[in-house]
Amino acid sequence: MADEKKTAMPHNLVLEDRRLLTLSGVSDVDSFDEETVVVFTDMGELTIRGADLHINRLSVEIGELTVEGKISALIYSQDAAPKGGFFSRVFR
Repeated sequence: MADEKKTAMPHNLVLEDRRLLTLSGVSDVDSFDEETVVVFTDMGELTIRGADLHINRLSVEIGELTVEGKISALIYSQDAAPKGGFFSRVFR
């Protein structure tokens, strides 16, 4: 049923020694590499920055993610309009 409304998952963040990050409430992973991981949560887009980052565990069904590496920043984006402007929507 595509029209069913999803219930919001609880969103929690646990950072241990700036080396291991456990997240809950993750709905999708947008992009990742060794320096940046971008995930979507019910609280907005979260960017994780650091060095030697690795996704150890990802379960979108239950909304859990574990990232390991040297974590230097956790940045939430503002709730803003969809990315791109008028012309990006016209020329899809």
